[in-house]
Amino acid sequence: MSATGFGWLVLAFPIAGMLVCALGYRKLPGHSAGWIGSLAILGSFAASIGMLFDLLDHPEEERELVDAAFTYFETAGVNVDLSILVDPLSVFMCLVVSGVSFLIHVYSVAYMDGDEGFARYFAYLNFFVFSMLLLILAANFVVLLVGWAFVGAASYLLISFWYRRTTATRAGIKAFVINVIGDIGLVIGAFLLFDATGALDYEGIFAEVNNAFSTNDGTLVAACLMILVGAFAKSAQLPLHTWLPDAMEGPTPVSSLIHAATMVTAGVYLIARTHPLFELAPLAADISAVIGTATLVFAATVAVVATDLKRVIAYSTMSQIGYMILGVSVAAYGAGLFHLMTHAFFKALLFMGAGSVIAAMAGNQSLDRMGGFRKSMPFTFVTFTVGALALAGFPLFSGFFSKDEILAFTLHRGGGFVVLAVVGYLASGLTAFYAFRMVFRVFFRPPVSEARELEHGHLAHADPQNPATGEPEDTGVGFPGPEHHIAERSWPMKAAMGPLALLALVGGFVAVPGLTDTLEHFLEPTFAESRFAESVPSHGAEYAGLGVGALVAIGGIALAFFVYMSRRALRLELRERFTTVHTFLFRKWYFDEIYNATVVRPMTAFGVFGRNVIEADFVQNTIVGGTVGIVRAGSSMARAIQSGYLRGYAALLLVGMTGLGLYFLITAAG
Repeated sequence: MSATGFGWLVLAFPIAGMLVCALGYRKLPGHSAGWIGSLAILGSFAASIGMLFDLLDHPEEERELVDAAFTYFETAGVNVDLSILVDPLSVFMCLVVSGVSFLIHVYSVAYMDGDEGFARYFAYLNFFVFSMLLLILAANFVVLLVGWAFVGAASYLLISFWYRRTTATRAGIKAFVINVIGDIGLVIGAFLLFDATGALDYEGIFAEVNNAFSTNDGTLVAACLMILVGAFAKSAQLPLHTWLPDAMEGPTPVSSLIHAATMVTAGVYLIARTHPLFELAPLAADISAVIGTATLVFAATVAVVATDLKRVIAYSTMSQIGYMILGVSVAAYGAGLFHLMTHAFFKALLFMGAGSVIAAMAGNQSLDRMGGFRKSMPFTFVTFTVGALALAGFPLFSGFFSKDEILAFTLHRGGGFVVLAVVGYLASGLTAFYAFRMVFRVFFRPPVSEARELEHGHLAHADPQNPATGEPEDTGVGFPGPEHHIAERSWPMKAAMGPLALLALVGGFVAVPGLTDTLEHFLEPTFAESRFAESVPSHGAEYAGLGVGALVAIGGIALAFFVYMSRRALRLELRERFTTVHTFLFRKWYFDEIYNATVVRPMTAFGVFGRNVIEADFVQNTIVGGTVGIVRAGSSMARAIQSGYLRGYAALLLVGMTGLGLYFLITAAG
């Protein structure tokens, strides 16, 4: 089978799994919906491997294959096919997305056991993966936009999966609205490119872009900025980031799926895919690099003080995506995508570990309530710590190689990029600090009551309640199920976390400076035309960057140990001394408050005004009501006239003739 044939199978498996789970949910017994959904994604992963091997059989200059299923639409001379593009970039993304998503599906089989929406959950999950794979394999902007919109819809369904929780439905709506803003930006960007080049497919646009635009041409810069609006909304970068922490209202495996390898990486993929545009519009690329750096700093500072375990990891995601955005914006495409891959491993692992801990806490997500789970949850402790070490960039773990490669390349670009690299190193120190802030607070310190109970063989249970508001909840459909599952007692959860821990440990060795270049060599054909293809830092500079990164990571971990293990009272002392700073960070730099004051409340007030004044008073009462009143009055008069008496009609005739006579007399006199 050809690589494109495998590409269609990559899409076919998850859509088939979705249909089976959605249509057969009443008849599927036990966990069968979960295993069907998982096998569907495994099929996509196997097909991705088939794509890889077939593509490797082609010469490097021929590793860009397009295949069309049919004409999507043809009008006014514009012909758009439902076509897929199989090249090293799309194959790499398909492998990462389908591979990590499969493990998340397996984890979900145990985690969601007992939930009334079990089959519905896996239908949504398969639809989400299908949407992401469609986005990746799209060969033109139209199919990209279809996948882009599908991902937004699927994220809404999954974030608000427990739809009887008001916090979940609000979070789903918030994510959907912000992503629609991104969709609009992407549509405008595609239109500007089509207007200038006459093409909507990548190949046609990239072939014409140098003829249609000059360097930093105003229209091209505008198109790239609109593309960035789409990318930043999907990847939760400033200022379109506020949906991401709220997305933690979904089930923990959903958080893992959205934050690890799928939705939030779509923006990184989009910038990498459209890199010829950004290289011709370096102003837009520089803006992207600055915003990525600002985001990674913002998110790291908030993660230092956040107390919800899942939200700490969520802000970590935002920060790490900032590194990826920085990488692909400074033309370090291989490094940015390398970090995308390693991040998928350790971030999915961290969320899975968090889900296990939260289950042991009977649903409580507050770090202030956790502690001492090291002995009662040894498997979760080891795997979570591996993920934290990779996130912190500890030497030889996967994040150590990928994150520092981005910063080394940024330093190599020189000029103002040096400032961005220095900021990136400082933020990586914060990353190591908050990563082990989680480890020390969850697994060390004196055991909390739930940890002691688990040490005696009893998993804690509590009355179901919303962890965000404390409101009591039912366990029926639309709410979380009554059961809690931890990795120590569930083999599917172990089966998912084990491989991810191994990959988080050794995944970085595919790109060791001067020793291995497997990933970057594979991706070379996609970026062969880049003007930065040959401008790379020396191995010595890369190793110097790794050395600095190692010192920063070790320093951040040591500081976390000092604050949370050696001098535990220091944390409270610092909070009291720097109350204003702590409040500023804890309130997430007041972005939500600013948006509420400048956008949400004015728009809500305008909507209320429109409903109560324009719609009710003016339209209904004045226009509609006034017209109805006139018609009713006329009808009443007509009914009164139609009395049926001859004398009445004769009197009306006489009055009418008299009126006509008076009219003509007055007219003649005038």
